[in-house]
Amino acid sequence: MDAYGTFDHILVKLFHEIMDIEQKAIITEQFKDITNNDMHVIAAIGIGTPKNMSAIAKQLRVTTGTLTISMNSLVKKGYVKRERSEQDRRVVYIMLTAKGKLAYRQHESFHKKMTEALIRHLSPEETELLVKALTNLKDFFEEYRKEEEK
Repeated sequence: MDAYGTFDHILVKLFHEIMDIEQKAIITEQFKDITNNDMHVIAAIGIGTPKNMSAIAKQLRVTTGTLTISMNSLVKKGYVKRERSEQDRRVVYIMLTAKGKLAYRQHESFHKKMTEALIRHLSPEETELLVKALTNLKDFFEEYRKEEEK
């Protein structure tokens, strides 16, 4: 197999493996009441500064209507809470509960282990080259998305 075929094979296999293994690593017995998509909403909310629905929807590239469905479920399950702004009561901030923060940390831990495995045996030069290659791939996806949105 030539380099192109090898890269294509690896990328397709990695995509499927990441989705499958991430689900198994993240949706444990403790978090069996949420989906992988729910976990990505939790990751988008994050632990830092509370965000509004528009900011989270933009980050996830979904409509606020679609996000509202997930958010209602996560609030009901105790992972997320909504709080109105003291300055402007029309603004609603979204933040993780203690249970949501535990789920966030589970997700973060998986990604940390995955990234560490990626660069574990690479020299600084190889790491730099990998960053360049992955940046090229990321740029391709961003350009492809822009073309699709036209």
